[in-house]
Amino acid sequence: MHVSVTEAKGQLTELVRRAEAGDEIILTRHGHAAVRLVPIKTAQDRKSRRALLEAVRASASAKAASGPSAARSQDFLYGDDGLPE
Repeated sequence: MHVSVTEAKGQLTELVRRAEAGDEIILTRHGHAAVRLVPIKTAQDRKSRRALLEAVRASASAKAASGPSAARSQDFLYGDDGLPE
């Protein structure tokens, strides 16, 4: 939704409500986009951030699988003399 700054002065409360609801509000000046209204994301508290990190760690450790070493992954390209085959 594009609204001129002049029009926005009279309906700022409604525009803020719509932006909080997820609508994209762009204020224009002389027909060109000037600013965008977006809601502020609330910062998570320490406890919820810690829980999120623990969940990511648990998920990552469950997905990790041991396999061949990456350092030797290209060995099949070379012969016994060390030259490309």
